[in-house]
Amino acid sequence: VVVTVKARTSGLDTNLEDAAQDLGATPLTSFWTITFPLIFPGIMAAGLLVFVLSLDDYVVTVFNAGGTGMFPLWIYGASRIGVPPEVNIMGTLIFAIGVVYAIVVLLRDRGLLGDLKKFAGRRM
Repeated sequence: VVVTVKARTSGLDTNLEDAAQDLGATPLTSFWTITFPLIFPGIMAAGLLVFVLSLDDYVVTVFNAGGTGMFPLWIYGASRIGVPPEVNIMGTLIFAIGVVYAIVVLLRDRGLLGDLKKFAGRRM
């Protein structure tokens, strides 16, 4: 998603927002009236790519799983009869792991975590 939207925003002319703000528009108004309509096709393309990749994950699992119970198949089967709480727990857990990982990488890149080499005991 980020790559698709970033590709769309890289070609934007920032002078359009500057001109809108010079004419009295607030930054929020200039974003919603100028920037958002210009990047909306990129957002829609990213959403379509995410949907197709998610559907592909399910289809590949169906073809390759055989008799093994795989997570995407379990979610699909559970959603047909009512979503059990375990599905919500697993989804929340996967999301939380991704958020924690993103925060750690962000803090590491900004140099706010200190010396991770000592903490991890290996070279990063």
